[in-house]
Amino acid sequence: QVQLVESGGGLVQAGGSLRLSCGVSGRALSSYTMGWFRQAPGKEREFVAMIDWNSGSTQYSGSVKGRFAVSRDKANNRVSLQMNTLKAEDTALYFCGARSPWDSGFKNWGPGTQVTVSS
Repeated sequence: QVQLVESGGGLVQAGGSLRLSCGVSGRALSSYTMGWFRQAPGKEREFVAMIDWNSGSTQYSGSVKGRFAVSRDKANNRVSLQMNTLKAEDTALYFCGARSPWDSGFKNWGPGTQVTVSS
């Protein structure tokens, strides 16, 4: 079982930057996919970005591509999300998720960290 804990959220003005971090423990992450998702009030949880733990290959949603960057630190078992040029519509609770190689979807989640962008 993988345990995830997010940090780094906060209040920032539009146009600013934040860096989210996700600490991972519980098992080795070989062949896992790590992802960032977000959920705004009254909306469904949506995909933001993901990274293959082994290869480092990344994918992004269209709404954040070019502004956000996901990375992983194998030595410290951490996944980060660098968010630049933040917009008011990026305001949400951000979750770190883990998808094992034998699961079809993300089954492990952290408690989330709040990001609020003021316009």
